[in-house]
Amino acid sequence: MRKLASFAVPFSAAVFAVRYGVWPLALVLLPAALVLREERRLRCALVCAGLACGFLWCRGYDALCRAPARAMEGRTLTLSAAAADWPWETNYGGAVTIRISPEEGPSFLARLYGDDSLLALRPGDMFTCVAQCRAPDLVRGRESADYTAKGVFLLAYAKGSVMGTRPERVPLRYVPAYWTRALQEGVAAAVPPDAAPLVTALLTGDKTGLPDADYAALQRAGLAHAVAVSGLHIGFLVQLAVALAGSRYRRRAALLAVPLMVVYALAVGCTPSVLRAVVMHTLLLLGAILGRETDPPTSLSFALMLLLLQNPYAARSVSLQLSFASVAGIAAFSGRVHDWLWGGFRFPKEKKRLRRLPGALCHGAVTSLSTTVGALTFTIPLAAGYFGSLSLASPLANLLCLPLVALAFPLGLLAALLALFSPALGAAAGMAAALPVRLLLLLTRGFAALPFAGLTLESGYLRAWLTFAYALWVLFVALRGRRPLVPLCCCVMSLCCGLVLTHAAYNLGPLTLTVLNVGQGQSVVLRAGERTAVVDCGGSARRNAGDLCADYLGTFGRSRVDLLVLTHFHADHANGVLELLARVKVDVLAVPDVERDDPLRRELLSAAEESGTQIWLIRDDETVELGPARLTLYAPLGAGEANEEGLSLLCETGRFSALLTGDMGADVEARLVKYGTLPEVDLLLAGHHGSQNATSQLLLDTVEPSLAAISVGYNSYGHPAPETLRRLEESGCSIYRTDLQGNITVTVGPGPR
Repeated sequence: MRKLASFAVPFSAAVFAVRYGVWPLALVLLPAALVLREERRLRCALVCAGLACGFLWCRGYDALCRAPARAMEGRTLTLSAAAADWPWETNYGGAVTIRISPEEGPSFLARLYGDDSLLALRPGDMFTCVAQCRAPDLVRGRESADYTAKGVFLLAYAKGSVMGTRPERVPLRYVPAYWTRALQEGVAAAVPPDAAPLVTALLTGDKTGLPDADYAALQRAGLAHAVAVSGLHIGFLVQLAVALAGSRYRRRAALLAVPLMVVYALAVGCTPSVLRAVVMHTLLLLGAILGRETDPPTSLSFALMLLLLQNPYAARSVSLQLSFASVAGIAAFSGRVHDWLWGGFRFPKEKKRLRRLPGALCHGAVTSLSTTVGALTFTIPLAAGYFGSLSLASPLANLLCLPLVALAFPLGLLAALLALFSPALGAAAGMAAALPVRLLLLLTRGFAALPFAGLTLESGYLRAWLTFAYALWVLFVALRGRRPLVPLCCCVMSLCCGLVLTHAAYNLGPLTLTVLNVGQGQSVVLRAGERTAVVDCGGSARRNAGDLCADYLGTFGRSRVDLLVLTHFHADHANGVLELLARVKVDVLAVPDVERDDPLRRELLSAAEESGTQIWLIRDDETVELGPARLTLYAPLGAGEANEEGLSLLCETGRFSALLTGDMGADVEARLVKYGTLPEVDLLLAGHHGSQNATSQLLLDTVEPSLAAISVGYNSYGHPAPETLRRLEESGCSIYRTDLQGNITVTVGPGPR
């Protein structure tokens, strides 16, 4: 079977090389045939053939499948299409995945955005609309493969309402979408409301109903993979099929498991991780029937090749890379880890007696832990690179929580199916499914609340530790070391050193100010000694701003905020507050006493009261001590819109000072200059994300900043404005932007400047 791998691996390597623009590197394998011995010439020929086919397939796929979509980019057209899935609500209306069938070439998927009329569509509905089309490769102003990796090759924006025509019979290709909806409705009807969102996520991967706080806890505890339908869930189905058919009847189990896997994969959307698991389990079952030994590298490489044949752009899918990296790590290392852990047990009786409960529990725990460690081996570097985070709680959390997932999955599936035919039986099964789910949520929240459960790799010390740890293990494996406890202890000790150095680096001086990269929004963390303040908490990043802020604080062992200041009640400055309140203890919330009927204000103040946070309504200028720093809160000086009625803040410590003006415009800045008694400042956080109507020349001449930070993300407003950048440059400011540099941190050293 390794001959198949000799073709599949280079084929996949060629596709990855093309999609990441490093295809010349793959060509170095072609002349390998010149240096190999005669018996290896066949394998080398397969390698060369795989590379050639991979390159040709990428070119052919672009010419055949991508070309029709490219022809529509940048044009306003009348589209005739069918809804390919259920629509969903957006901030501006609705969105739906559609299938377009051009006059020439195969059909392809596109994403249609429009008004609320899209929400009435159902899978299979036909419609015609006028839409502006554009390429999917540029998202939020940056190159992105998010859409193309999912097979979506066009973005369309409907002009006007869209009315669909419902067919008499739903086309077969859209039937699985109705299966998914039936499963979701069954869960909603059978499972208690507190557990239903997580059960739905476990069964279908749909996390829209899952509270942000719970999903953040899953991520921090390293359990987010449980709600991303993957090989774990396919494994549950296979185990269920084997249990129903009987472990002795391999053929019967295979005949039951394979169709069950295919139906489930179609229902949940054929994600890369699901398709990978279906292919590998199918090969495993067929190998058992045919008497052929299954080879994990061959199965894994063959599954990857099939996925890339379906869509070469899937090579840049993060979920695909994490899925295959996880299985590769399990295949390569879990067996060794298991043998080492299990070999450490010393039982007084023969191993045959270990089939009893104590031995079975110990062996199950060892197997689960070794599988988790193997899965993390290759996924940790990927997660660190893509997300900049690491879960230290993951091994223990998976050990304790995955058995609950294994119990909740079949019970939830049973409840959903029974609810379609007998609501009473479904409700009974739903009550049973809710028990492990509630315990799972309880454990997840507990693990997520642990200090250093999740780390953001903001610190260079932590990045250095991760590099050192992997270099140490590579050296251990290369030298065939026999005492893994030695490198393990070295890794733990170096991690402790990294955490201590990280904490010390950010606490050597009297003040550390960090402007977090939250997209088009603002969130600033002030750490002075053992005191912490946060100014604003909102943004447009993929992750909630409150989540980003809490993770950042957690990296330094902070689980408490002494003061949270909201300059004004706009979503880009406050849409992460609820998440932050759920993640950390906030002692005081300071807000301007304006817009008393504003819905966002009422929601935030109500949540603060429920969490035991003191509310401080700012009507006049106030001063508060934050450790060795002093904060001056300037009361609203304008009237009218929320931007003009916001707070501004001056932070001073020693000879360093920083000014944050929120979203106030030039007119209000003039009043601040007149009435605020502003000193010269070292750092100015540019107002309103660099808008041309903020950061006026008058303000710059008054405070004379040497540094300017701009909290900005992708936007359609033109922020930061060229005029503002020019004013800052002419004033002698060094400019730093979160959209270019990421988090911006200023550390004030001890003593005089």
